[in-house]
Amino acid sequence: MSSNNSEKFMVLSNKHVANINRALKDIKSDVMTDFIRADSRGLMITINKVASTSYLNTIENYIKNIDVVDSNNVMSPRLPQSKLYLKILGIPYLIEDTNILITTDVVERIPQSTHIFNDIVLVS
Repeated sequence: MSSNNSEKFMVLSNKHVANINRALKDIKSDVMTDFIRADSRGLMITINKVASTSYLNTIENYIKNIDVVDSNNVMSPRLPQSKLYLKILGIPYLIEDTNILITTDVVERIPQSTHIFNDIVLVS
């Protein structure tokens, strides 16, 4: 979104938060917009849960249909791409129902079996 679009959008950001929440509620979503922030690259809309494609599409459609926004300069929304760190809590020392100790190999395999943690490196 261009800086001109961002400025026009942020003038009524509280109204837009309420309208985005209403649009999400209309599609039976339990996701809620917390706040909207503008920076040099565009807008950052913070929500209370991980967004699915349908939630992102709903937000994009709302933004593109605002009169003051030039819809040709609206980029498709996306989730943050950084994976800075992972703090692991609550891992038992023994594998459940056994007397076998958990090794680092087990700890490394568990996150790698989930697609969200592709290409991670564990450090201590």
